[in-house]
Amino acid sequence: MQNRSIEVCLTPALFPYRQLGDALIVVVDVLRATTSICTAFEHGVEAILPVATLEEARAFKQQGYLVAAERDGQVLDFADFGNSAFNFMNNKVKGKTIVYSTTNGTQTIQMAAASGHLVSVGAFSNISALAKFACNWHGNLTVLCSGWKNRFNLEDTVFAGALAQRLIEEGKYQTRDDATQAAVGLWNQAKGDLQGYLLAAEHHERLKKLNLDDVLPYTFTLDTCLSVPVLEDGVLTDYRNRKL
Repeated sequence: MQNRSIEVCLTPALFPYRQLGDALIVVVDVLRATTSICTAFEHGVEAILPVATLEEARAFKQQGYLVAAERDGQVLDFADFGNSAFNFMNNKVKGKTIVYSTTNGTQTIQMAAASGHLVSVGAFSNISALAKFACNWHGNLTVLCSGWKNRFNLEDTVFAGALAQRLIEEGKYQTRDDATQAAVGLWNQAKGDLQGYLLAAEHHERLKKLNLDDVLPYTFTLDTCLSVPVLEDGVLTDYRNRKL
């Protein structure tokens, strides 16, 4: 199979300017939405409905859905869960459908979905499963970093570099994209002490101030999940047992 191309969008604001119009889009929001989504599926969640606005989340809550919702790191008063992976490590979520709304990640998922292309979700927690999934994909790949309110962030970019390097080394992808090259460079700086390197991340400080940084060691541990969440008709499900 001819090498396919990979690119990285460093923030959602750059998504309209992507070069690979026809591509699998991997949305990443390491701190914390995509890590938590992967974890939720690993603990038996049936489906996740990502919604961009709090109005949508409240409406689903009134319909009887379980809702995970936060803004600026803080759990909303009507929500059943926040945005920590630890929230989903229990039997309460098994077999359930959860509506999800966060500051950055779910809005980015919605943006990607509007492009009409297949959308998946990635984090350090499912990087090997996701890489295998991407290698079986028949076309190009775009890694879309959620960032922070359209700004660049360190943790999503380092993940993008980690995933890109794996796919390139597998011989299935190539790149001439400067953002991808930069992300790979950051990953190679960080990989010897990933958690230590990402202590410098701005969002780490936000979480620390809110006493929500207890999840960081888990977040920066590779391959705690085998789940590969994929969006179809507005619903995320785990596609680990299906082929593209």
